[in-house]
Order: sequence, then C-alpha cells, then structure tokens
Amino acid sequence: MAKATQKTATPTRAKKDKPKTFLITGAAGFLGLHVARKFASKANHKLVLLDIAPYHEDEYPEGCVFVDGDVRDVELMDALLASHKPDVIVHGAAALPLWKPHDIYDINVRGTLNVLTAAERAGIKRVVFISSTAVYGVPDKHPLFEDDPMIGVGPYGETKIEGELLCETFRKHGLIVPIIRPKTFIGVERLGVFQILYDWIENGKRIPIIGDGNNRYQLLEVEDLAESIWLASSLDDDAVNDTFNIGATDFNTVREDVGAVCAYAGTGASPLGTPAAPIKAALRAFERVGLSPLYEWVYGTADKDSFVSVDKAREQLGWQPQYSNADALIRSYQWYIDNKHHIQQGTGVTHRIAWDQGILRVFKAFL
Repeated sequence: MAKATQKTATPTRAKKDKPKTFLITGAAGFLGLHVARKFASKANHKLVLLDIAPYHEDEYPEGCVFVDGDVRDVELMDALLASHKPDVIVHGAAALPLWKPHDIYDINVRGTLNVLTAAERAGIKRVVFISSTAVYGVPDKHPLFEDDPMIGVGPYGETKIEGELLCETFRKHGLIVPIIRPKTFIGVERLGVFQILYDWIENGKRIPIIGDGNNRYQLLEVEDLAESIWLASSLDDDAVNDTFNIGATDFNTVREDVGAVCAYAGTGASPLGTPAAPIKAALRAFERVGLSPLYEWVYGTADKDSFVSVDKAREQLGWQPQYSNADALIRSYQWYIDNKHHIQQGTGVTHRIAWDQGILRVFKAFL
C-alpha cells in the first residue's frame, strides 16, 4: 500500500451529527482540490485524499491525509478503507478525454467498479459518483433532464455511461450512490483548455467561436459544483440516492458570455464567428493527427445549444448556484492573470496545467 502522510495540523436537511471521515478520489485534480476545501469549510471532518498524481500539499486544508495510490489497486483500496473507515466516498478519479482510450476505459470503468466493490465489501453505505453531462452526447433538444437518453460521444462519454450503469447496479445491492452530472466547470485554478482562451484574451486577439455564437452554452462554477457534492454527501439517504444535473442557472449566448470576459479584460479581444462545418472538419482532421487540443465532444457541441435542467437538484438537495457563466469566466480569467507567472511550466492533459495549443498557435498569429 502507498504511504499516507498526515499533515500537521450547514445545508438545510443536512445530518448534524459527529464529524465524519470522507475519502475523496482524484483529489489532486482541479475538482478534488475544491471539494477538499469545501468539505473542510463545513465542519471538523477528516479528509482522506487519494490520487496517482502529485499533490501540492500546501494548497489543501490542514489535517488532510494524503495517499498516493490508484483506484484500480484492489489491495490498496481494501487496506485504505479498513484503515480509515470512511463514512462516505466521493469518487472523482477519472481519465480525461485527451488521455489514451485504453487508459480512459481502464480508469473510468475498472476503477469505478473497484471503488464500488471495495465500498460494498467494507460496509460503506454511500459513494458519490462524479459523472458528466457528456453522457447526453449531442442532443437536438434542450433543456436536458436526468431521464433523457444517454448517448456518449467518444471514450470519455461512453465510459461515464458505463460508470453510471455500475452505480445503478450497486444501488440495487443497497448502496446509496448519488450521481452528479456537472456541466463543464471552471473557476479559480482551472487551466486546461480555458488557459488557451485566457491567453488569447490577454493578448487582445479575436476569439474564434465555432458558428455565430448565438447558441446558449451552460457552464458551472466549481464552487457551486463542490457545494452540490457536499449536499449529496451529507443529506439524508432518501434525498440523495438519485441522479442530478448540475449547471449554472444564469447563462447567455456563447458570444455574450465570451464577450463579457473580453470586456472585463479590456485588452481589445472580441468574439469572432466562424463557419461551423468547415471548422469542425478541420479540427477533426487535426485531432486525428494530434495537432489539436480540442476533442470531438468540445467542438461537436460548441455551436449547439447545451444546457440542462437543474430543477431536481434544487428541489431534492436544496442546491442553489451562486455564479453565472460570466461570473465564473471572469473569476477564472482574473486568477490566471494574477498567477500566470507562478503557473507550473510545461503542458499536459489535466485541468490544472496548460494544454499544448497545437495548430491553434498558428492561427493565433493571424488574429
């Protein structure tokens, strides 16, 4: 088993009892960091964090237990649950869309099965599963509801569907498994593909939008997402043993929301509409040869309406988002400007580091 290093150091209807122990998988990532901070802000809970990626421990609340390990490791999961006896597991570990298809399947499906099986063996009653609205594919009607068909695009969307099906099977075994389906979430410390947007805005470039930008595309502030995960982890079983869409309730068209952050930046950047069909064809070709940082679900939905109903989360969980699309983009952009000189050098495929702009760097020079 990997080493665990100990650091020195209320929503409506939430259960108000003794402090609990929470295990958060994928805790070194963008979402995991914000979930740890959110949970630490609620009460004196014990947080056990699990990830294969390195942690920046000084960014986390005091008292966290850091475990370097893989959710696919059966022996590690059994030992970890036996040692810390978590009351709830928040399963956020996942391979992202730019990873290799084999790794996406292995982590998102086999890893999820291992977490659920280990929880059942250990007698843990609740596992909160972080899914994605990518399970809906590219539908032709909106808003989307939790009972709409799931038609995933690409390995990531497909494996999130398989993960949800596993969760539903374990619900039948008696496990409480809230499923959270967030829209694309952004916020303080989010880089990834959004770092490319912020870089272009900072440099006063025209910001190419696939299509005319008059479609409505819902985003989500990570603080609001973390709050929904807290509620799914802490409310009574009857309220949470369900599937919940999570997204902003205040959002405009892509042109308006991108325009809002451009106006805030004051650099002269502005949205630029482009013809959707040839741009998508070009991006698809560039993706195939590894020259584009954008993957199919991103550019495939970029010119379409994309928003979900969050009525169920509001009614059953008492969840209420605090930030609009524009608020979330501006907060994230300002953090990037304030911290760009301290941001980890290099590129990669996670949300906490910059992505290689690839062929987009060439187009940037002409805009």
